[in-house]
Parts: sequence; structure tokens; C-alpha cells
Amino acid sequence: MASSGIGPGGRLRLRLYITGDAPGARRAIQSRNRLIEEFGDDVDIEIVDILSLPEEAERAGILATPTLSDESIDPPRRLIGDISDLSQVLEYFGFRRKDIAP
Repeated sequence: MASSGIGPGGRLRLRLYITGDAPGARRAIQSRNRLIEEFGDDVDIEIVDILSLPEEAERAGILATPTLSDESIDPPRRLIGDISDLSQVLEYFGFRRKDIAP
């Protein structure tokens, strides 16, 4: 079962909320980059630094970082904390490899 985070062309579209250059933010960005390397153009993960854009965090109701969020559904589906296990992240959001465009 795929969530509506699959956008046009079968791309998985998520947002990663981080806090500046903190160690947790750096690890989350590394994990994001690994997801993008693994799935290439099939995944789009926008980074939102809540120190630079606090209004985005407030609007989205983000209380902790890092948070990976599929905001295309209501209520948003969010994974807070460690996102280093790629298969676990995809499973959490309800995606299997075959759900994403070949």
C-alpha cells in the first residue's frame, strides 16, 4: 500500500526537517543522501532547516528534529529521529521498491 507521497512520475516526495549543522542534522542529511543514491530520481527529499525557516516548522507543527515527513497526506506521516535504515524508512512510509517507478 503506497501513501500519496508518491508524486507525479512515481516519485516519492518527502521533507526532512533539521536543525542547523547539529550532529543529528548531519547524520540525517547523510541518510537522506543515501536514500537518494539508492533510488536516484525516484525520490525527492526537500531539506528544511528550521533555524533558517522557523515559520515552516511552526506551520508544519514540527516539535523535534530530525523529522522526515510525508506532508501530502492528512494527517502527515512523520518519522522522528534516526533514518539510517533505508528499508525501515521506506517500510514506515508504506513503500516497497516496486511502488516507486522503475
